[in-house]
Amino acid sequence: MKMKPLKKVLIWSSIILVLILATTIYWNYYSTYSEGNRSGILQKFSKKGNVFKTYEGELIMSSIASTGNTTIASEKFLFSVADDSIAKALFAMEGKHVTLHYKQKRGHLPWNGETDYYIISIVSAE
Repeated sequence: MKMKPLKKVLIWSSIILVLILATTIYWNYYSTYSEGNRSGILQKFSKKGNVFKTYEGELIMSSIASTGNTTIASEKFLFSVADDSIAKALFAMEGKHVTLHYKQKRGHLPWNGETDYYIISIVSAE
């Protein structure tokens, strides 16, 4: 029993399409683009969202400090947290200086958070 050429082409085309789609989804949403640490004052941390509730935070990174222990120039680092134990720890650290270890993805899905930066551990807190 031989397969007709058109049926064979359709089957192989479908297989190739599924493989391309799976590779694209993995590449954009699950593979890590960069990894590192960010240090600063944890300004805001909350659980928010209309449909998907995710943990979102804001870290103020000081680039220039004055003599009075105030920041002259700063940059915001927006991040998401998926792990409940890390989120619980961060809620207790608002207003404190922390160093966070993150992984950056190329994109994000709505149920994973609002940013491409995902905190995977707390390196230190003062």
